[in-house]
Amino acid sequence: MLVGRVKGNVVSSTKSEHLKGLKMLIVMPLNIETMEEKNDPVICLDFVGAGEGDVVLMVSGSSARQTAQTDGKPTDNSIVGIIDTVTIGGELKFRKGD
Repeated sequence: MLVGRVKGNVVSSTKSEHLKGLKMLIVMPLNIETMEEKNDPVICLDFVGAGEGDVVLMVSGSSARQTAQTDGKPTDNSIVGIIDTVTIGGELKFRKGD
């Protein structure tokens, strides 16, 4: 699993039948210890109602297709949770709303 911050969305009027009606978000992966952006942004299917600025829990690869909502969907990245807090070694690294 990965942590990322939602940066925006993608709208596509022409797409696979399996993607119709699904929300696609642009997510920037984060270093979980520093909460700083790393790598390049990815496009994720959103199944939890995330929005711009939210810190989310992402799954990638075959794991992105192993939920009831993603079974049979052509995706390599899915958002499966919105993160409220991250604590490492007793130190609070992130709190939603701060």
